[in-house]
Amino acid sequence: MSSHKKRILIVEDEPSIAMALEDDLRDEGYDTELVSDGDTAAARAVSGKFDLILLDVMLPKQDGFEVCRQVRRAGVETPILLLTARTQEAEKVLGLELGADDYITKPYGARELRARVKAHLRRTAPRTIETYRFGDAELDFVRCELRRAGKVVDLSALEFKLLAAFVTRAGCVLSRAQLLDAVWGPGTNVTDRVVDNQVTNLRKKIEPRPERPRYLISLRGLGYRFDGQGVTER
Repeated sequence: MSSHKKRILIVEDEPSIAMALEDDLRDEGYDTELVSDGDTAAARAVSGKFDLILLDVMLPKQDGFEVCRQVRRAGVETPILLLTARTQEAEKVLGLELGADDYITKPYGARELRARVKAHLRRTAPRTIETYRFGDAELDFVRCELRRAGKVVDLSALEFKLLAAFVTRAGCVLSRAQLLDAVWGPGTNVTDRVVDNQVTNLRKKIEPRPERPRYLISLRGLGYRFDGQGVTER
């Protein structure tokens, strides 16, 4: 595990199961957050920064399948491990097709759950990217600079962090709240307008035609998506 505590969102409406999960995972050194209904789960999974989501299927307000659907539609790639008492193969397949990464059937053993959690956290551990190339641009993470056609582009530290956030999640929709957390830091008192202005400035430096963006795409009501088909080197 990396030096920071891995954060796990636990979504379970049965108090005894929820408390047992929380106690067990905290004993393993994880930072946990517990919610008990589908509406809250979807909101926290999208707005919070978690390393893994343990998601019960049978929930009040909306079930785990719908939560999973909403989370993936929002572009969140956090691993989702479904907890289900349902044994029918079709329902398990549905969960996987909606974007869940794995499922575990109740009743389950604590050792098995811990092993599944560790396996998914290992699988999604970030790999170090040294360079990312798209179009005539090359983002160099080692030198912390952007080059276009071999020439260094003047980027502020904030612009570099913003572009890095986009290219490391290329193809994913990032909300303004996610960008604020990733670039400015959690809890920073910055408005959405500031994010939009920084994206506009960044477009002027990476887009062939900033008025018709090719890489930094706006999605009304959702946020932004980086569509550069890049090549990474590690």
